[in-house]
Amino acid sequence: MGIYQKYVIPPLLDATMRVRPVMRQRAKVVPLAHGRVLEVGIGTGLNLSFYDKTKVDTLIGLDPSPELQVLARKRAAEAGIDVDWRTLSSEKIPLDDASIDSIVVTYTLCTIPDIHAALLEMRRVLKSNGAIYYSEHGLAPDESVSKWQNRLNPIWKVIAGGCNLNRKIPTLLENAGFRVDDLQTIYLPGLRPLMFNYWGTATLA
Repeated sequence: MGIYQKYVIPPLLDATMRVRPVMRQRAKVVPLAHGRVLEVGIGTGLNLSFYDKTKVDTLIGLDPSPELQVLARKRAAEAGIDVDWRTLSSEKIPLDDASIDSIVVTYTLCTIPDIHAALLEMRRVLKSNGAIYYSEHGLAPDESVSKWQNRLNPIWKVIAGGCNLNRKIPTLLENAGFRVDDLQTIYLPGLRPLMFNYWGTATLA
């Protein structure tokens, strides 16, 4: 890992991912999680204050970056929530089949290198009556915006630690065997190529 990835990306990512519009999106989906919860891409722990601790039995936090986890552990202590930390990639999730009630994934599916493999793993560990609660940015429906997303993406991936601007989140979920039960979209305030947001719930198809 280079100096930029190790020392610049973590504080930059934390700052950009805790702006008010993004935090409002987190607040829409994270409190829905219940039972045995897996958060994929727990990052710096920006979701931790939104969990309803009366509904969560266990919270497993999965993320490959130990640098991000330093901040996440501080936020877990502040939120008074216990986390089972797993410093691993989501392409191979170290959990049993059908062992998770809720998966929370926010602003993470844009970055996972092998997104299809990761989603198949999420499908494997999710119980038949479980759900994914997600909020993600991705490909916009407006051609004028999506053209810029495709143009900027190669540069953006380098600047933003592997983040992709142009992933179509509902299609990725469906291709991995999920049913998108609740899908809502909005442009958050800011540069439109960066700010098209999907959020909702997905279950096993």
